[in-house]
Amino acid sequence: MDRKPKVTVVGSCNIDLVVRAPRIPAAGETILGGPFFTGPGGKGANQAIGAARLGADVAFVAKLGRDAFGDQAAANLEREGVRLDYVQRTAKAATGVAFIVVDDAGENTIIVASGANAQLTSADVDSSSPALVGADVALFQLESPLATVIHAASMARAAGVKVILNPAPGRRLEPELLATVDVLTPNETEMQLITGMLVETLVQVESAARSLLAQGVGAVVVTLGAKGALAVTPAGSRYVPADEVAVVDTTGAGDAFNAALAVALAEGQPLVDAVAFANAAAALQVTKNGAAPAMPRRAEVEALMGKENI
Repeated sequence: MDRKPKVTVVGSCNIDLVVRAPRIPAAGETILGGPFFTGPGGKGANQAIGAARLGADVAFVAKLGRDAFGDQAAANLEREGVRLDYVQRTAKAATGVAFIVVDDAGENTIIVASGANAQLTSADVDSSSPALVGADVALFQLESPLATVIHAASMARAAGVKVILNPAPGRRLEPELLATVDVLTPNETEMQLITGMLVETLVQVESAARSLLAQGVGAVVVTLGAKGALAVTPAGSRYVPADEVAVVDTTGAGDAFNAALAVALAEGQPLVDAVAFANAAAALQVTKNGAAPAMPRRAEVEALMGKENI
């Protein structure tokens, strides 16, 4: 396309507090870890930064506290080229924080203190309507209040904007939300939580996905970790394998996938091509430490795919 694709992300913004450890501790167990570092995070912010690094014009709708972590998060977003016109600040809650443990295999556990993210309202969305109705793609997650997500997704859908929902953290989804979604992007765990169906095989994954299509979702792209992704539409299904890489840290892999999928679809790429692009971005993400700091840039993704122009 002749202009930058426009992606609006509505979602969470946190500061990540990360510690490396040889393994994830058991309940009630104390182990020695290290090193420790802090960095930007939150699914919304990760995806906004990921989309910006891949070449999109990104607007972010979010809420931060009026505190030092909020200052840090806002400065990082601005440095990454994410537009802050619709990032609001509040004195009623602290900026969101995520406590993350990453083990030697690159696996992680995460606890989120939502803070100001829980204060994002439908009224905030209304004041951000220019960003939503003017986008090519609107990207959502579930770390913001559900009523706010439903309101914003409905606004975007009514304006003819393609709606992507990354249903994380996983939960059952209301029919009114599913009816607004053009592309739903659960992982296997989230798919089982959403549908209540077993997803241990590709046949079961596709069956669960089709149950969501029957509820009004336009397409379902189920991420399968190192195995890749399965794209399911009313016309059929397509398995898209992942790139093989050396895993360092899986934190943010889903966010990199969703950011890349949003950018590719905003550019008008067919769904299967967009999924392949997203797989490559997620593969690169897990080769580095951290969430937002590890989001890949366009040239890296194109190099991994062996293409100069996607």
